[in-house]
Amino acid sequence: MAEELILMIEDNEKNRKLMRDVLRFQGYKTAESENAEEGLRMAGTLAPALILMDIHLPGMNGIEALGALRADPATRGILVMAVTASVMPQDRQMVTNEGFDAYQSKPINVKEFVAAIKEILKHPRKAGNSP
Repeated sequence: MAEELILMIEDNEKNRKLMRDVLRFQGYKTAESENAEEGLRMAGTLAPALILMDIHLPGMNGIEALGALRADPATRGILVMAVTASVMPQDRQMVTNEGFDAYQSKPINVKEFVAAIKEILKHPRKAGNSP
């Protein structure tokens, strides 16, 4: 079983609970934040293997938060998966263009979600990678 730490930055409690339950069942450790500002602080302190980032957050949005992560040498190497209800093809393209390492639509399909998590964690991001 996996033991990597996954940080969820998601403002919706029900979404966080579902992801938390699924991830913990799969053996992952989890940490959570309701907003990007706190999530960024946690990322710098905890150094998670992966961040699951909602795009539409109160205050700083997920795209701005990704920019802050990539600008900081301490966090630029963390994998970041966008988890968003924005599912139009142009939304997926925008997420990719912004430099997210992966994309997962909401509501999540548990089987696809678990497979996507396992796949992304097979390919660690190098700190020097550009967004």
